[in-house]
Amino acid sequence: MTVLVGVKRSADCRAAIRLAAQEARYRDTSLIAVMAYPAERGWSPAVKPVATSLTRAEDRAVAEDLLREAVRDALGDEAARVEHRVVADLAGRALVHAAQTVKAQLVVLAARRGIPGVLGTVSQYVLRNAPCPVLTVPCAEASSRGQKPARRHSTSHTL
Repeated sequence: MTVLVGVKRSADCRAAIRLAAQEARYRDTSLIAVMAYPAERGWSPAVKPVATSLTRAEDRAVAEDLLREAVRDALGDEAARVEHRVVADLAGRALVHAAQTVKAQLVVLAARRGIPGVLGTVSQYVLRNAPCPVLTVPCAEASSRGQKPARRHSTSHTL
């Protein structure tokens, strides 16, 4: 059993990574950071000019670098203890599949910016399909406006 954290390409996920690491320590289990990237080519942000598309291997390498950087920025020296997984798939589907595969105890996600209290499509998908509880963490902008630091959402399962 493990704690899983979804990592996206924005700074908003840093708080989610820190909270997931705290949960993993509390539960005395491992932490896996997952970043999904589209299977289509050319998604990478500002790495090469628009006229130049990246190969699939380059797309994966960019995602791996972004994931490592996000975890390192959030956890510093503790980042070495986190397992990294990069998946060429839709984010929600990748997170649910990873949670099922590792028998996750908890999935932690950064909430999207936008309307406070309204979950984004990835969070909604994971919430509806995850095999375990899901914890959403508001983006830094929302928490600086005095909103609650995290929301616990869980799915109910019939035994």
